[in-house]
Amino acid sequence: MSIFLQMGEKSRPKMRNPVHLVAFGFGSGLLPKAPGTYGSLVGVPVYLLIRSLSTGYYLITVLAAFVLGVWICERTSRDLGVHDHQGIVWDEIVGYLVAMAAAPTGWGWVVVGFLLFRWFDIVKPWPIRWIDNKVGGGLGIMLDDLLAGIFAAVAMALLDYTGWF
Repeated sequence: MSIFLQMGEKSRPKMRNPVHLVAFGFGSGLLPKAPGTYGSLVGVPVYLLIRSLSTGYYLITVLAAFVLGVWICERTSRDLGVHDHQGIVWDEIVGYLVAMAAAPTGWGWVVVGFLLFRWFDIVKPWPIRWIDNKVGGGLGIMLDDLLAGIFAAVAMALLDYTGWF
């Protein structure tokens, strides 16, 4: 079933538009089932490309992706006439990068970070759900995933500290 079925023609992204292309995770947000999960998967190679940056440059890069994402998500939502269209997954990509900001090295942590980020993004414990419901626009789209990434990062730090993983 198409994610655009009940929304009409206006809600179809124009993938030749670079803003829509980025917002839809280079096409991953167009997949009909679990676009947020596929968008988060796009975050994995992005993380692998930037993980060797110093901590300062990594955080600056993620901050720039977040700030740019506020504009990208706002613009795409407005163009489509749908707030937080489920195909907009730039927020998931950035949220995963946040989750991995202080992650220990190793493929196991890449997977654990992915799973924890997806869990927090789907379950949306307080205050993530509150922000998702109350904060509008591009900032609202990005902010709940930023918090899910922070929650996942803290959970990974606890797992590492306690030796559970």
